[in-house]
Amino acid sequence: MVIPIILLLVGFVILIKGADFLVSGSSSIAKKFNISNLAIGLTVVAMGTSMPELIVSAISAINGKSDAAFGNIIGSNNFNLLFILGVSGLIYPLAVQRNTIRYEVPISLAAALLLLFLANDQWLVDDAYQGLTRWDSLILLIGFSFFLFYVYRSMSRATDVEEGTKIKIYSTWLSVGLLLLGMVMLIGGGKLVVDNAIAIAQQFGLSERLIGLTILAAGTSLPELATSAVAAYRKNVDIAIGNVVGSNIFNILFILGTTGLIHPINYNNQLNFDVYVMIASTIILMVFMYTIRKRQLDRWEAFMLLSGYIVYIVFLIGMENI
Repeated sequence: MVIPIILLLVGFVILIKGADFLVSGSSSIAKKFNISNLAIGLTVVAMGTSMPELIVSAISAINGKSDAAFGNIIGSNNFNLLFILGVSGLIYPLAVQRNTIRYEVPISLAAALLLLFLANDQWLVDDAYQGLTRWDSLILLIGFSFFLFYVYRSMSRATDVEEGTKIKIYSTWLSVGLLLLGMVMLIGGGKLVVDNAIAIAQQFGLSERLIGLTILAAGTSLPELATSAVAAYRKNVDIAIGNVVGSNIFNILFILGTTGLIHPINYNNQLNFDVYVMIASTIILMVFMYTIRKRQLDRWEAFMLLSGYIVYIVFLIGMENI
C-alpha cells in the first residue's frame, strides 16, 4: 500500500508541473501567431489533457470493461463541469466570451444529448444492441469533424476577454517544446495516478462502474484540473474555460467515437442517471454564465458547482452501499 501511495503523490507533482509547461507553451503560441487563447484551449490543450481518457477508455473497452470505459468519460465530464470549473472559478472569476456561451457550451450539450440517444438504442427498438456500435461511433466522429471545422472558422475572430492578459512569449521552438513536454508529463503523470489509484481502490472492493465514475474519472481529469487551475491563477481565463468545454466535447465525440470504432462498447443503462447529471450541469453552467451575471462565472457560482459535485459523489457512494 505504501508504494502505490508514493507513486500517486509523484504523479500529482508531474501533473502540476506538466500543466504549467502546457499553459506556458500554448499561451505563447497563441500570442505569437495571433491565435486566440480560446481556440488553443479548445483544440491543442483540450486534446492534450484528454489523452489519458482516450488511453484508459480504449484499453477498458478492448478488455471488456464497458462500465469503466463509459464511466471514465461520463464521470470525467461531470468532474470537468462541476469540480474543475468550481475550483478554477474560486481561484479567479472566469469571464467568458460570447462564442463560448452561444456556440461551444451548446455544442457540449448537444454532444451529451447525442450520446444519450445513441447509447440507448432500446428506446427505439426493444431487441437493439444497447451501447455504441461502430456506426454510432462514426456518427460521433462526424460530429467531431464539424466541431473542428467550427474551431477553424472561429480562429480568425477577435477575442473580447483577453485584453490586459499578460502572457510571456517564448521563441517558437521553445514554445512548442514546452507544449509537447507538458503533454508528455500530463499523460505520464495521469497514468501514474490512475494506475495506483485503482490499485488502492480495488482493495476496498469498489464496483467497476463506481471506479469509472470516480477514481478513473478524477484521475484522467487531473490534467484538465491542473491546467485550468494554473490558467485561472495566471488569469488566462480563455484557456481555463476553453480547456474544460473543449475536453468535454473531445471526450464524447472523439474519444468515445474512436473507442467505439475500435471495439463496440456495451452500455449499462444505470449510467443514464450520470448522463442526466452531465446534461443538467451543462444547462446550469449556461444559466450561470448568461442569465445571472452575463458572461462571467463568479466565485459563489463556482462554489455552487463544487458543492454539486460533492453531493453527486456522496450520492454515488451511498447508492453503492445499498
